[in-house]
Amino acid sequence: MAVIRPFKAVRPVPEVVDKVASVPYDVVNREEAAREAEGNELNFLHVTRSEIDLPEDVNPYSPDVYQKAKENYLRLKEKAPMIQDETPRFYLYRQIMGEHSQVGITATFSVADYDNDVIMKHEKTRKAKEDDRTNHIVTTRAQTGVVFLTYKGVEKVNQIVNKTMETNAPVYDFTAPDGIRHTVWIMPEDFNDVVIYEIGQVDKLYIADGHHRAASASRAQKVMMNENPNHTGDEEYNYFIAVLFPAEQLKILPYNRVVFDLNGNSEEEFLNKVKENFDVTETDTPEPNGRREIKMYLNGKWYLLKPNANVKEADTVGGNLDVSILQDYLLNPVLGIEDPRTDNRIDFIGGIRGTKELERLVDSGKAKVAFSMYPVTVDDLMNISNAGETMPPKSTWFEPKLRDGLLVHEI
Repeated sequence: MAVIRPFKAVRPVPEVVDKVASVPYDVVNREEAAREAEGNELNFLHVTRSEIDLPEDVNPYSPDVYQKAKENYLRLKEKAPMIQDETPRFYLYRQIMGEHSQVGITATFSVADYDNDVIMKHEKTRKAKEDDRTNHIVTTRAQTGVVFLTYKGVEKVNQIVNKTMETNAPVYDFTAPDGIRHTVWIMPEDFNDVVIYEIGQVDKLYIADGHHRAASASRAQKVMMNENPNHTGDEEYNYFIAVLFPAEQLKILPYNRVVFDLNGNSEEEFLNKVKENFDVTETDTPEPNGRREIKMYLNGKWYLLKPNANVKEADTVGGNLDVSILQDYLLNPVLGIEDPRTDNRIDFIGGIRGTKELERLVDSGKAKVAFSMYPVTVDDLMNISNAGETMPPKSTWFEPKLRDGLLVHEI
């Protein structure tokens, strides 16, 4: 059964929240992070991407970077300032992007639940990225990045969430530069026991986004436990910060593909080879209407690809996803892309950028062909996690993204 705990968040005073809150550390590179934080000493990227405050020749994984993150965090707490709530609380975090709204409970969750698969994963992690955030957590003694969790919604919890929003003023309510509105409420303490009980009846929680943050929290817990001769299991480092959203509220966008050459084929040869495994027809619409539909953009034209009888039912859940069908029956055999994780002939375009970006890349000559995908569902994610499988690479794009710096968990 899942463990959820309130915590004493460290958070900016309301007057500066829009200056402190930043994009997640892992959606920008060093140069982009520096531009985002330029002219704003309160931007939380000074903590999460502290290499921007060091000479460019400093290795981003150097101990100096993590020490700088600690210094910047302590400075920010004083300068902003940031405050810490006196008692453990649950926090509601709502995001509005266009007509889409989602609200989750920000809390801390058990590292043991992560280790024991009460909290389910669907993605492989990379050691270098784990090392980075583990060192960041251990050095700063704080979890500055938030994990994105989901579960099948519970009616009593939904009622508490709605009542909190209806009867309490938010502590934060601002619109970020990208147009996404972020609102945070502190849940009345009277609801704590009900939330803890109701979530405690849930068999499984699922990581939607933030696998490296969760894995790093688990590794940091082991480090700090080994350093603590009086470890009891109740220390804050045994828990990690996350926002838990009901699955029915989430919006998964497609993760589209572009390929930079046709693997030595002419366009005619390429189309003929595609037709071996797909029924191909020209179309005026770039977005697939449902599963088993892939749209392809080639030489100024959109095509609808539908798997034909040569495409066999896979014996895994993930093997039947459209991204797997594309990989196994077109990208690999026709375009020679064996491992999309490492092949530099392919790139992945988040669905937030739309199909116009696919057209732009192909029309400009930067890419030769693009593929518009139908998004996977939260049920797909849960089914793959339950089967002990991992999602094919670059399968899901969650929007909107959680901002860093709104709520910090000190350990």
